[in-house]
Amino acid sequence: QKFHCDNCQANVTDGVRINCSHCPEFDLCTTCFSQGVELGSHKNDHPYRVVTRNHFSIYTEDWTADEELLLIDGLRQFGMGNWKDAAEHIGTKTKEQCEQHYLDVYVASSTWPLPADEIKPALPPPKKQSIKVLSSQPSNHEIAGYMPGRLEFETEWENDAEQVVKDMVITDDDTPEEQELKLTVLRIYNHKLDRRADRKQFIFDRGLLDYRKNQTKYPKEERELLTKTKVFAQMQTKADYDEFTTGLLNEHSLRQRIAQLQEWRRQGITTLKDGAQYEVERSQRLSRRSTTQRDSTHLLERLYKLAKPKASYDLLCDSEKQLCLELGISLRLYMTAKETLLAEYARTGWSMQSPQLLLQQQQLSADKAQKIYDFFIQNNWI
Repeated sequence: QKFHCDNCQANVTDGVRINCSHCPEFDLCTTCFSQGVELGSHKNDHPYRVVTRNHFSIYTEDWTADEELLLIDGLRQFGMGNWKDAAEHIGTKTKEQCEQHYLDVYVASSTWPLPADEIKPALPPPKKQSIKVLSSQPSNHEIAGYMPGRLEFETEWENDAEQVVKDMVITDDDTPEEQELKLTVLRIYNHKLDRRADRKQFIFDRGLLDYRKNQTKYPKEERELLTKTKVFAQMQTKADYDEFTTGLLNEHSLRQRIAQLQEWRRQGITTLKDGAQYEVERSQRLSRRSTTQRDSTHLLERLYKLAKPKASYDLLCDSEKQLCLELGISLRLYMTAKETLLAEYARTGWSMQSPQLLLQQQQLSADKAQKIYDFFIQNNWI
């Protein structure tokens, strides 16, 4: 028995159809139903039921669930024993097949009039999953986007894979070429599902969802090294990958230690005690340098806050004014040079290159630029 949409005449035998409970033998496809089609005496507010095809077998391999339902419905409509009309109602079975199936499954059952449940289970038992269900915590939702209750991610691998097959329907009216094309699309879709399952299993096996376990803090250089090795994770087992990364981290530590010892040797240090003292003093020098840079930055900020268009010259001390008189430059030119030099020092610190050349860009001669630079050094401004 085949069914067609009463509006667009589309074949809905093997798909989902909407059957009107008020109008006899009135069916619509899902597209026409969603548009609220009204045809003849049928109105879009009539009660309805959603009908789908069930192609799986329940009691015997040669009878589908739909055929079982049609057999019971036909016997209820045409009477028990009217096998001819029941077979025509089913459309795919003869009257002899209908009679024999009813006798074998229903009459011969020890639970008559119910069929025997032990003939064939309706559905195969679900596969046992060995995946550990994690507790619902922020790491599984906000960071990884993982939903523990569903064993799924908010965004899966090949997240749009279902878009290609969601509207696909394979019918008896399809040509061999159309069937082959649809089967090819399904094979591609199944391949994407396999790759999705492999990647998800990889995440579970490696414990990448365990938020606290993966919060080990490494220095920046070690983090960059571990990031580069992630490409090898899928090629190795968890134990091999852990051994591989541990070896790389040990090698990195050894290289750093060797470089430190070579630096000590270049500085003339021959004992570990002197090396430790050298590292302490080196840290202190770096700390003083950063402090000097911060002070220079704060000095510039104070100059910007206190400076006014007409009262800027009042910020200069007597020695600065005397320097301007000796060099024969205007106070405005000197303040511009001072602001440029302090800003460059605050930005680059001791690595500042060619401060004299920087001052020469302010229309100062090389001799005057050198004297201004020396003046700043004498006052410990840079």
